[in-house]
Amino acid sequence: MKSKRRGPGELAFYPWLLLAYPPVRDLVEGTARPVVPAALCLAAFAALYALSVALSFRDRRGAAAVALAALLLVTFLLARSVESWFYLAPLTTIACGVVVRGRAAYTVLVALTAAMVLLMWRAGAGGEQISVAVWGAAAGGLVVSVVLKLFSVIAELHEAREELARAAVAEERLRFSRDLHDLLGHTLSVMVVKAEAVRRLAPRDAEAAARQAADIETIGRQALTEVRAAVTGYRGRGLSAELAAARTALAEAGIAATVAVPAAALAPEADALLGWAVREGVTNVIRHSAARTCEIRLDGTILEIHDDGRGPGGSGSGNGLRGLAERAVALGGTLETSAGDGFLLRVTIP
Repeated sequence: MKSKRRGPGELAFYPWLLLAYPPVRDLVEGTARPVVPAALCLAAFAALYALSVALSFRDRRGAAAVALAALLLVTFLLARSVESWFYLAPLTTIACGVVVRGRAAYTVLVALTAAMVLLMWRAGAGGEQISVAVWGAAAGGLVVSVVLKLFSVIAELHEAREELARAAVAEERLRFSRDLHDLLGHTLSVMVVKAEAVRRLAPRDAEAAARQAADIETIGRQALTEVRAAVTGYRGRGLSAELAAARTALAEAGIAATVAVPAAALAPEADALLGWAVREGVTNVIRHSAARTCEIRLDGTILEIHDDGRGPGGSGSGNGLRGLAERAVALGGTLETSAGDGFLLRVTIP
């Protein structure tokens, strides 16, 4: 899909034709000789200037280059009949800056400016006239070329940023689908096998079929819990929301909570990681530790969750903690656990 053009459009360059006022005045006052060829050249100049700009902005670079060459020819023809022709020099170099892009624009501008200086010098123009014409011509073309190049680079950077965002979304979707496949693939296979067993056993052994059906129910509930945990993990709510939920959950479980977390502005990644750490740590406290007290403390870049229970199943290495450790490592942090006087979960962020 073609991106929208950013920066000045072709309409921004047409008002510069007002710079042609002095040659037009010479024509009206009769100082231009011969009158008819001079008038035709001025009309051709205006038309070729507008044509070269329009073709360039419509990405018809070949036709625009031909129009520009014709514009240069008409400009130098006007030098033979119009005394103030050099006022057209900025318009000519502006057209060059629009049509000729890249480093070639600087070469063309230097050559064009040198030709104008030589022509004005041979026509007997003074140093002030030459300097004004050179300054106007060189500055006009150079500014236009640089500005258009700048906006072109900005547009390319914008497109690159959009492409990176699309790639990141695609990568996250792939990772999420892969994680769900790993999570549910084995579970669903087991459920299918057991469902087939139920179908075979039902006509001749109702009790065995009931046991298989109960296994299916248990496996299904476990899978549902794991999927909810996985989806919740991808939708991290942040530290503040998780602390509020932790206070409520601990209070409902009859566990005295002490929270010492100062208000601080955290980077989004760090805020999400600490939120996941609070959720996982408090979940383990409620489900597995049989603790009576729980302390949550944030000291600089270190979050600690400490309880007086026996820890998560006595091992401290459940799937939730392994997932949390992977998240911490991905962010450049660390996760540590220790059991002794209760259970301690420590997460250090960069």
